[in-house]
Amino acid sequence: MRLWWEVARRGFRRYATYRWATFAGVFTNTVFGFMRAYVLLALFRLTPQINGYDASDALTYSFVTQGMLMPLYMWGWYEVSDTVYSGQIATDLYRPFDYQLYWLSLDMGRAVYHALMRGIPPFLVASVFFDLRLPVDVMTWPIFLVSFALAVTVSFGMRFIVNLMSFWLVEVKGLNTLASGVWTLLSGFILPLAFFPDAIGRVLRMLPFAAMLELPMEIFLERAQGTEIIGTLALQLMWALVLLAAGRMVLASATRKLVVQGG
Repeated sequence: MRLWWEVARRGFRRYATYRWATFAGVFTNTVFGFMRAYVLLALFRLTPQINGYDASDALTYSFVTQGMLMPLYMWGWYEVSDTVYSGQIATDLYRPFDYQLYWLSLDMGRAVYHALMRGIPPFLVASVFFDLRLPVDVMTWPIFLVSFALAVTVSFGMRFIVNLMSFWLVEVKGLNTLASGVWTLLSGFILPLAFFPDAIGRVLRMLPFAAMLELPMEIFLERAQGTEIIGTLALQLMWALVLLAAGRMVLASATRKLVVQGG
């Protein structure tokens, strides 16, 4: 555990170095959050409620998910595939630690930094201009943090598998772009899954994409109550374990015969 803790610290400190990039990211997240907010306000002028959501719920959903974008890093994560293309993967696989857990720990440190420095500030700015909703029950906060950690794990599991496709593909960015589009739509980022028709929303909620955004937001907005919370966390945990196990299988298949290009 000490090794993974130190790796996570390294991931945190690595991104803390780029202060101006963080400032620019906060500004961008805030601007896009306001754009999403005004689209939702226009929608709720036509109808006071959508499947239990009012305007305050929708605005809160918008800014919390906007703050979760960088911790989840659904777009443009190529760190593993870059090591394959550069040939560094050969050295990494020789190191005396678990390759997948190394990247997961590094990603957790990165996610914590982005959650604190790029996730919270846009929400605080938005709270000055909009009526945002905070959890009423104090226990919702630690439960949400557990759900958030599982969401990052699910996101990492998906990104890790897509990056491993670079063992077979000359260029993985096209696949990553396609996957990112699917994640963005089906995770609930564009619209809460509750806004979809009931039958479609129920199906989408059971898929791994919802474990990244929709399920944590059900906890934050306290739409999940009692045993529903346990079910929500269990669903996230299941997808986290399935995706990590799938990633190990793909990695094992990829490294049976490794040919390093350019090295």
